[in-house]
Amino acid sequence: MNSRPSLILALASLVAVLALVSWCVGKVWVPFDVWLHAGDDPRWAIIFSLRLPRTILGIFVGMALGLSGAALQGYTRNPLADPAVFGVSSMASLGAVMTLYLSTMIPWLVPAGGMLGAGVGVAILLGLSGATSSVLTFILAGVILNAVASAGVALALNLAPTPWAVNEIVNWLMGSLADRSAGEVQFAVPFIVAGCALLLMTAKALDALTLGETGAQSLGVSLSRLRFLLAIGTGLSVGASVAVTGMIGFVGLVAPHLLRPFVAARPGALLLPSAIAGAAVVLAGDIVARLIPTPVELKLGVAMAALGGPFFLAMLFNMRRRIA
Repeated sequence: MNSRPSLILALASLVAVLALVSWCVGKVWVPFDVWLHAGDDPRWAIIFSLRLPRTILGIFVGMALGLSGAALQGYTRNPLADPAVFGVSSMASLGAVMTLYLSTMIPWLVPAGGMLGAGVGVAILLGLSGATSSVLTFILAGVILNAVASAGVALALNLAPTPWAVNEIVNWLMGSLADRSAGEVQFAVPFIVAGCALLLMTAKALDALTLGETGAQSLGVSLSRLRFLLAIGTGLSVGASVAVTGMIGFVGLVAPHLLRPFVAARPGALLLPSAIAGAAVVLAGDIVARLIPTPVELKLGVAMAALGGPFFLAMLFNMRRRIA
């Protein structure tokens, strides 16, 4: 516990540095000496109109994904639990895509569909966590949710009225922070904050759950209340994130795993550090995606999948060696 404040301070400092770098890098580089002439340099328009909303969304989306991953791992006692791996993000994408055709008439419908889809996905996942929480059970649950979501998205693509609509859906599904506006920040951030607040309320219950469901109940933990907080909190935070940025996977898997040794494997103590680390992971991934020399900017969701896939396989092999 003594190392937790210093850990949070170090992570917050890392996020601050990455945010400053995020304001500077891109197709048009903005050097640090521009800060000495605030308002005089025309490149300040790039910072405030394009990169500031992108950076703010990166911080809050990363916090939502990192925190939800840590909360799901704490509840399931499974280090492989993650909103993307177990289908929650896919279900959020399905909910958003199914409403994408109506978004021009009702702007809030896409985020609402994303949050509803994420809530349904996490409710199904938590409903499968009975007396056991084996790796196989939750991997199969994730396969089922991902299969259902993929089928729904394929149906939406098949019924798309124009090639332009297909292109928009595909680009959105890849996940990106590029070209996001202040309006999207204003819409998504309140829902993400509300969802994260609900997830942080589960800290003590998750610590008690390390004694098992019976032990947690003997300490006064209400498992139904815990499931409700997890379902609503993850639905709001992940759903709002996916609705404005598309699919960005593996953040909730990587961030808690890297920090678990620093908190003595306590699920409750892992929540806040994982949220801050998730913000750092997303900002770093977005910076790397901008720096890679490609004709078209690499999508953040693609970059995170390229990094997270091998990480996920390494965790599986490590667990297999420990079990053997």
